[in-house]
Parts: sequence; structure tokens; C-alpha cells
Amino acid sequence: MIAGLDVMATQLDSAVNAAQRIGELLGVISFAASGALLAVRKNLDIFGMAVLACSTALGGGVIRDLLIGRTPPAAFTDLTYLCASLLTALVIFFKHPSRRLTRGPLEVFDAIGLGLFCVTGTAVAYAQGIGAPTAALLGMVTAIGGGVIRDVLGGEVPRVLRPDQELYAVPALFGAAATATLLHFDAYWAWTGLLAACLAIGFRLLARRYGWHAPQARRDTGRLDRTPD
Repeated sequence: MIAGLDVMATQLDSAVNAAQRIGELLGVISFAASGALLAVRKNLDIFGMAVLACSTALGGGVIRDLLIGRTPPAAFTDLTYLCASLLTALVIFFKHPSRRLTRGPLEVFDAIGLGLFCVTGTAVAYAQGIGAPTAALLGMVTAIGGGVIRDVLGGEVPRVLRPDQELYAVPALFGAAATATLLHFDAYWAWTGLLAACLAIGFRLLARRYGWHAPQARRDTGRLDRTPD
């Protein structure tokens, strides 16, 4: 009986690890596509497209791994992620919408990468012995880090810092917090992780669709700053 339970536990762990691997790979492809599409908008050459695709896809994970002391980062030890990023950039190079139509696909791929990485980033951090609250923060960093790097390299203010942009970090933190809660209560399985990712993706897309913004501090426009005499 005990042996049977051990086998079932091992099989469950293998399924979760496989789902984690697939989620990371899909996140890499989605973020690489968003980076490559921004390169199309900026009229960059194939090298610039590859740099933006790889930086977007791998940047958040590299930041997370350095923060938790997981060195060298997985992006440098498992070339699957780098190859997936480069292959995605190559596909976008030969097959992409016109420059003026890239914004919609870019936003969709970015939302998918955001949702997947906030889940997998949290799970990786938690597996390293990090507490649930900190793991959630690291999951958010994993999700938004690549996008920040992409925007900076693309010559734009990162959308996570722009008041005119819809909620970006909040959906990532929401998905990461949900994942950390599942992990803390031993309820993190392949389908629950996927559900958390879908919730984060849906949150981000709804924020974009309905123009949800974070609150800003009120500015008193009726008063003028005066210098003392």
C-alpha cells in the first residue's frame, strides 16, 4: 500500500515537473514573439530582432535566478530556451503582420507570457526554499522583467511604469499570489497552475480591453508652486 502511494506521488511529481517545463517553454515562445514583433514595429534588422526576442524571453528568468542564487541561470545551462527564442524570432522575421498591425498580436503574446511566467517563476522560487510571499514577488519579477528589458532596448518607457498603460504588474502579481497560495497549501498541480496562469492572462487582457488603470495621486491644479521671497 505504502509502495503504491509512493509510486503515485512520484508520478504526480513527474506530471507537475513536465507541466512546469511546458509552461516555461510556452512562456519563452510567447515573450520571444512579443519581442520580435516590437522589433518589426521599430524596423530593426534580423540581429536586432533576435536580441529583442531573446532578451524578452529570457530576461525575467535570469533576474529571478540571480536573485535566488540559482547560478548559472537556467537560460545559460539549458539551450532549449535560447533555441526556442531564436526559432520564434526567425519565424516572425519571415512571417509577420504589417508594422501598423503588430500592436494587437504583440499585446496578446505579451499577456500569455506574463501569465505563464508569473506561475512558473513563483514555482521555481518556491522550490528553492523561498517563502510563499517572497516567491510571489519573484514570480511577478519573472513575469515583468523581460517586458521591461524589451521596452528599454526598444527605446520606450517600460509600460509597467507608464500611467497611460493598462494594468500590467497587477495581473502578474495576482497570478503569482494565487500560485504561491496553491504551493503553500500543497494544492499546486498541473491543472491548478494552468488555471492560475489563465486567470492572470484573462486579467491582463480584460485590463487592456476596458482600460483599467492603477490609481494615481491627486494633483492640485488650482495651486501654483511659489518660491519664497
